[in-house]
Amino acid sequence: MTLKIINMAEKIKDAEDRLLESLFESPPLADDGFSARVVSRVNRQLWFRRLTLPVAAVIGGAVAFKPLAGLVMTLANLSFLIPEDIVIAASSSIPQFQTVVLGAILLAVGLLSLRLLEE
Repeated sequence: MTLKIINMAEKIKDAEDRLLESLFESPPLADDGFSARVVSRVNRQLWFRRLTLPVAAVIGGAVAFKPLAGLVMTLANLSFLIPEDIVIAASSSIPQFQTVVLGAILLAVGLLSLRLLEE
């Protein structure tokens, strides 16, 4: 059925439609591979941008690992100075592992559903 509609639309053309078709029916311009080079360069820059952030994060993590380990060790040594009553009260407010996993699953499902809605 759609073929009949397309064929009818092609048959009903006014002078402006025919003029526009004649303007756009020119053969493609010979650009000596310029378009292919531009597309290749754009794709290369796109991949470069996609890889830059993860590589920078790995390098930054490697640089920050030793100071971060020292900070954790210092905080572990200072944790003995905190009274036990405060530690027990704080540990009771930490959510259980199952709650954290459920929250992560709900977040992932929500993000995926938003991505599907955008498409």
